[in-house]
Amino acid sequence: MEIVKYSILKNTYYDSVTLMNISKEIKKNESIKQALVGMGTDLNKELAVNLNLSSPELQEITPNDFFVSVLTDENTAIEDVINQVHGILNRKKSSRSDDYMPKTLDSAIKYEPDSNLVLISLPGEYAAQEAKKALNNNLNVMIFSDNVTIKEEKELKDLAISKGLLMMGPDCGTAIINNVPLAFANVVRKGHIGLVGASGTGLQEITVLIDKLGEGVSQVIGTGGRDLDKEIGGSMMLLGLKALMDDPETHVIVLISKPPHPEVAEKVLKLTENINKPLVVNFIGGDKDMIEKHKAYACISLEDAARKAAALIRNEMVEDFTGFSQPIEEINKIVEAEAGKFVQGQKYFRGFYTGGTLAGEAMNLLGKDFEIYSNIPLSPDFKLENVMVSFKNTCIDFGDDAFTIGKPHPMIDPAARIERLLHDAQDDEVAVVLMDFVLGYGSHKDPAGEMLPAIIEAKKSMKERGKYLSIIGYVCGTDKDPQGLRETENKLKEAGVVLMPSNAQAAKLTGLILNRVSKESGFIE
Repeated sequence: MEIVKYSILKNTYYDSVTLMNISKEIKKNESIKQALVGMGTDLNKELAVNLNLSSPELQEITPNDFFVSVLTDENTAIEDVINQVHGILNRKKSSRSDDYMPKTLDSAIKYEPDSNLVLISLPGEYAAQEAKKALNNNLNVMIFSDNVTIKEEKELKDLAISKGLLMMGPDCGTAIINNVPLAFANVVRKGHIGLVGASGTGLQEITVLIDKLGEGVSQVIGTGGRDLDKEIGGSMMLLGLKALMDDPETHVIVLISKPPHPEVAEKVLKLTENINKPLVVNFIGGDKDMIEKHKAYACISLEDAARKAAALIRNEMVEDFTGFSQPIEEINKIVEAEAGKFVQGQKYFRGFYTGGTLAGEAMNLLGKDFEIYSNIPLSPDFKLENVMVSFKNTCIDFGDDAFTIGKPHPMIDPAARIERLLHDAQDDEVAVVLMDFVLGYGSHKDPAGEMLPAIIEAKKSMKERGKYLSIIGYVCGTDKDPQGLRETENKLKEAGVVLMPSNAQAAKLTGLILNRVSKESGFIE
């Protein structure tokens, strides 16, 4: 007989990566059929209910409490599971080097007095106070953490500006400062293109594509996703832009963000009027005319931004890139091959993204032809009622707060995406799944390998029901990344994933396939 057993450790905190490792180890226990490990956040308590692993006591815990809940046979003692948890934690401690590890910011400053930047990755409720402490010690700050209030962000950025310091974040996922990658970043060439972005995966995509085009970056400054909201006013983008304008190693500047507030966009672009360097601007889905009015190069996609920046560095003609890298005939063959395998009734796509900006770009490109529901919709009308349940054409950003409170980012742990893929593969109306695989520092050591069993199972499940599941993918990475670009791509291709050379091209291919299915012209003339 299988029963639910649980244990609660009050006022005991473990970071998301530790929780991921504990969860993986526990699930290897053959007597455990289902397990949930985490902090007592609202999301985790809701997950416990959805997985039938909850109890009245679990619903009363707080985000400061650690819990383990398992579905197991009646002979398995929960104490044995907790002992296993302690064993994992003890192994982690013993595996650390004997090098001194400062436990507080104050001790770290004393230990490394010449450091001038602090990267903060703490629960949001604690991140702001540590950032303020760092700024008051005249240190630049990058806050990787999310769930920092916008009021706290405004106060921190005002303080940073008063001291002439960077305050990247909160929710700043990517930066490369003086050739040092911070948080999620790829191994790319050093060069003369400087970037400022309110987007982590957007910065990764452009820097990766710049590298593939044979060029490199000088500085990559993240701002955090809300920097261009009206409340913040673009303060870090303005500061970063000024820094790149003064940087002799930066010859071309690229700005990237989701559509800013119009007043903020005008403020940022006005600063560029006196710039003596070419400026490429990709406000995804933003006002192209406004950008060009300020003599900047507006972009259609992240790939278009990378290509324009590379062309400017080389003094080449700058043109819009709207198509595909492959010949038209090859694209049409892919469309025909994929669309020809569907059966009647298969008509929807699912976008399962680890990167929010990549998800946003895909929706922006596909939204002209399809109504797309999402947890980060292009319009409030298409907000999913329940982010855990897909509806018609759905695109999910698994890095959104709803999925990451008390859990690792999906680029570190794809468990939520795996579960959703397997679930939605049971929907007979789904035809295409669109996915990103992000390599680089900070990401899972083998993001493709971790997803492969689910990809194979999802395609197999569809096939057993007489249907076909087309999976379109894009790998954001370089050959120099720890995971290896070619190795990653080969794994996915062997599993039947159709790979494209950019996120934009993957999204456009998805659109062609869906249009072909709906009997419209999915072919390029």
